[in-house]
Amino acid sequence: MPKALFLDRDGVVNVEKNYLHKIEEFELVEGIVEVCRAYQESGYLIIIVTNQSGISRGYYTQEDFTTLSQWMVEHFKALGITITHIYHCPHHESIDGVCECRKPEPGMFLEAQKEYDLDMAMSVMIGDNERDIEAALRAGVGMNILLTGDSTQSQANRIVHTLLELV
Repeated sequence: MPKALFLDRDGVVNVEKNYLHKIEEFELVEGIVEVCRAYQESGYLIIIVTNQSGISRGYYTQEDFTTLSQWMVEHFKALGITITHIYHCPHHESIDGVCECRKPEPGMFLEAQKEYDLDMAMSVMIGDNERDIEAALRAGVGMNILLTGDSTQSQANRIVHTLLELV
């Protein structure tokens, strides 16, 4: 069974910028390319799971998100990294009500598990928020890593302050 490296997008793959949706504002987090390369070489599929409530809030469109995602996949491909899939939740509970995909719900992870027949216990999640870790735990992801500048407590197996600690 394949295993996955699940990544939150904003704050893990790219530098956190409120409601990022423009290619020209995209900036990689230091160390993400090296982390992806190392996991890919170890046989992991690279899968992004990202809350994108800016769509529901009307800050940008589904098309804007798709355009940036396609560009990001091509950008990583040029760096020798295959992003297998980008799952996203466009909802916000105060606008759309409760859904199964918005983290901390495990819906995006469970969809990936079903689509790619993933071994969740052997998979890894890197998130920058406790809701990322909670969603991954609820989906049965075996190793959960919180990337944070200040937090010292988490449900995660490991807390790192920079992605370079993982390579």
